[in-house]
Amino acid sequence: MSQNSALDRVWTVPNIISLARLVLALVLFALIEGVAGRQDLAALVLFVLAAATDWVDGWYARKYAQVSRLGRIFDPLVDKVIVCGTFVLLADRTGSAILPWMAVVIVVRELVVTAIRAEMERTGLDFSAAWSGKLKMLFQCAAIGLELGCRTWPDFTIGSISIHQVAIGVVWLAVISTIWSGLEYIVAARPLLSQDS
Repeated sequence: MSQNSALDRVWTVPNIISLARLVLALVLFALIEGVAGRQDLAALVLFVLAAATDWVDGWYARKYAQVSRLGRIFDPLVDKVIVCGTFVLLADRTGSAILPWMAVVIVVRELVVTAIRAEMERTGLDFSAAWSGKLKMLFQCAAIGLELGCRTWPDFTIGSISIHQVAIGVVWLAVISTIWSGLEYIVAARPLLSQDS
């Protein structure tokens, strides 16, 4: 199989995993919103599963040479749907460690980076995720997990520190790393942005 035909494949295992993660995201949102009564523990388990399968599809694609054009776009898009949707829904809760403006920062960064990545893909420039982006994703996932954990085990403490206090600290790390990695993408895209149309 030629390299171009391999890149054009749609129904690869990683893409099917990404599609399954998108379906999981919809169920996750319904659980957070309390469609069947608030189900924070179920939402936490589902979020951890969705985050873990994100690593699995990337690993599988690289190990078994199933990287595709669709996968390079679809996988990060599903990540953004899960993270942005969850941040927005959790920011709407009373007493949440995630404030509404923080959710806005997360969503705006993801929209800007998605636009930059799409243009870089179109022009054939490298848009591989930087370490700051991976760290940002780690903090975002930890913040979501801790916020769902606050609702599941509100009285849990580590020494004299409550889970809510830990969640606040990690949410701030998520916001700072989100801004930092977004700025890195913008700087990396300067040559593209400065090109004549």
